[in-house]
Amino acid sequence: MAKPLQKIVSRRNERIGSRKNTRKIQKGVIHVQASFNNTIVTVTDIRGRVISWSSAGTCGFRGTRKGTPFAAQTAAGNAIRTVVDQGMQRADVMIKGPGLGRDAALRAIRRSGILLNFVRDITPMPHNGCRPPKKRRV
Repeated sequence: MAKPLQKIVSRRNERIGSRKNTRKIQKGVIHVQASFNNTIVTVTDIRGRVISWSSAGTCGFRGTRKGTPFAAQTAAGNAIRTVVDQGMQRADVMIKGPGLGRDAALRAIRRSGILLNFVRDITPMPHNGCRPPKKRRV
């Protein structure tokens, strides 16, 4: 018994273009996490959903060059370029960490043309810390 032939369906009705849903975003939050080894820049909307992100490592820097201010500036520029195209005009900036890329990333954000509502340092600070280990007995 022969199998029936399958119909060839045209793909004209399917969605054409990018699969990602591009949203129009007026306001967002830019998180900069600057460690001594790398700088990560994440752009979210007000509710905290990630829109775009970049790091010094994804920009092509390797090894000790990932922790440099120039690498942080490049990472911030890459992360912000996509959200400016989506229409972001205002942003809050949260900076965390002790790294060298803090100021360079902030300068790159200011230069991008986004109006900043506020810049907040959210670096975690120990107020008393953990309990120290017992002294060694001799």
